[in-house]
Formats: sequence, structure tokens, C-alpha cells
Amino acid sequence: MDSVMIIRIVAGLLFLVLLPISLIPYWVIFKKAGFSPALSLLTIIPIVGLVVLYVVAFSEWRSQASFNQAHYPPRA
Repeated sequence: MDSVMIIRIVAGLLFLVLLPISLIPYWVIFKKAGFSPALSLLTIIPIVGLVVLYVVAFSEWRSQASFNQAHYPPRA
């Protein structure tokens, strides 16, 4: 085996190890925010992942809406 093949194998193994480590936190955050956890798969794609994070960050979270209704009832 030449050095290029070894580098490709190590890079592939590193990718397989780091992929779940980066996806699991996004999966949990999207789930808690009331979005589809499958959105975490889009974070793999660089520009699309950034757009998804902005959409989720600045949208109304279902858990936040229920918190606001429970703790801050509407004024009469």
C-alpha cells in the first residue's frame, strides 16, 4: 500500500467517527425545539447547514411557545 491509500483510509475512518459526534447534538436540539430531527442531516452540507441553523435559531420554538403561555398569560 502506498501512502495515498493509507491517508484515504485514515480520512474515511476519521469521517465515520466524527460524523455521529457532530450530528447527535443537532438531532437533540432540533427535537427539543419541535423541529424534525432529520434536519440535522442537512448540517453536513456546509452552506445548507448554516442556513438551517439560522432558520431554527430565529424561528418560534414550540417548547418556547408553551413555556411563554404557561408562565406569561396574556394580558386582559
